[in-house]
Amino acid sequence: MRTSVRAASALLAGVLATGLALINAGPAYAADPTTMTSGFYADPDNSALRWVNANPGDGRAAAIRTSIANTPAARWFGNWSGDIGTATGAYVGRADSYDKLPILVAYNIPHRDICAGHSGGGAGSRAAYESWIAAFASGIGSRPAVVVLEPDALGHESCMTADQMAERNAMLKFAIVQFKAKAPNTWVYLDAGNSGWIDASTMARQLNAAGVSGARGFVLNVSNYFTTDQNTSYGNAVNSALASYGYTKPFVVDTSRNGNGSNGQWCNPAGRRIGTPSQRGGGGEMLLWIKIPGESDGNCGVGAGSSAGQFLPEVAYKMIYGY
Repeated sequence: MRTSVRAASALLAGVLATGLALINAGPAYAADPTTMTSGFYADPDNSALRWVNANPGDGRAAAIRTSIANTPAARWFGNWSGDIGTATGAYVGRADSYDKLPILVAYNIPHRDICAGHSGGGAGSRAAYESWIAAFASGIGSRPAVVVLEPDALGHESCMTADQMAERNAMLKFAIVQFKAKAPNTWVYLDAGNSGWIDASTMARQLNAAGVSGARGFVLNVSNYFTTDQNTSYGNAVNSALASYGYTKPFVVDTSRNGNGSNGQWCNPAGRRIGTPSQRGGGGEMLLWIKIPGESDGNCGVGAGSSAGQFLPEVAYKMIYGY
């Protein structure tokens, strides 16, 4: 009986937390992009699909195509993307032509990946970044989209000076304003780390300082492995802390590689598994594949000798089956 009461209490708390998040989600957007489309968009040029198409005779190709390459997931945009307005415009335009909802990741903040360094780089200055992110938003325009804003940007503040943190927060606030003005049918989620990284009250303070009140919400577990339940509990705790600032927010969870949960390692750990495909609901507001399973986290773990973002077919294949 005590177990049933605890379960009922937990369910009620979750419902209340979700309701509070939706009620206090800040200024309304022009539309819900998930209702403007008929499902999530599968990137026709993702790294897994490129490998499959180049290696049709490989014994792993069929499983990777079915379980990974054809699954809707995000495309990442950065300083490798060429003219960013053209790039985002072409991508969301093609998704729109199929009546699908694209997921885009903006990953070009100055001092990117400042703590770990595997994905270092980013725009060369605040001015360059602000020009880039404004063009990113303009490229999307009024078409429906979901944007994940700058993975690790807040989590890595521990490696930054006070001046660098202040400048980063100003850039993130600027980005959120640009999307609101130029891409009104886009839901923007500011990255908030994961359940095993920064305590919820600290993350709430960082999110508030970075302007999350103007975004749709925040995103958890990008490129990591913690379970959906762990991240949902963490997201609710972040919202409890955000309530002290006068609002709460919806959140989404990256489920691309969390099927077996985390073993405590973040950089190409062995024995991980793909998770629930992109969908509305299921923990947070949405569950999304943000990192393509099989793409390396860097020169580490089972990806030793690889570079961040490189597709590793053996890692992808093993991730399908969880070994």
